[in-house]
Amino acid sequence: QVQLVESGGGLVQAGGSLRLSCAASGRTFSSYAMGWFRQNPGKEREVVCRLSWSGEITYYADSVKGRFTLSRDSAKNTVYLQMDSLKPEDTAVYYCAIASVPFRDYGHYDVWGRGTQVTVSS
Repeated sequence: QVQLVESGGGLVQAGGSLRLSCAASGRTFSSYAMGWFRQNPGKEREVVCRLSWSGEITYYADSVKGRFTLSRDSAKNTVYLQMDSLKPEDTAVYYCAIASVPFRDYGHYDVWGRGTQVTVSS
């Protein structure tokens, strides 16, 4: 059974930083692409960033480019999202997801974590 567990969310002031973690079991990030998404109540889920299975290709939404950074620890099978210079508009529940097919740079994400709340106060 594939599971993803996010952690690291919390309350931070604007301009501050948080590091989110996404730990996987049952499937390895070194073989499967993954992504971070966020959603607020009543709004559509939006992609924040993506990481290819090789770790060589990354995508960042324009809204977070230059402020958010992906990294991966293959030994721990964990992906991190370092979020710096946080803004109130970054407030959302953040979810990680993993692709259903291995060795694809991007793909359909079929397993999702439960999410972690990030709140940025002004």
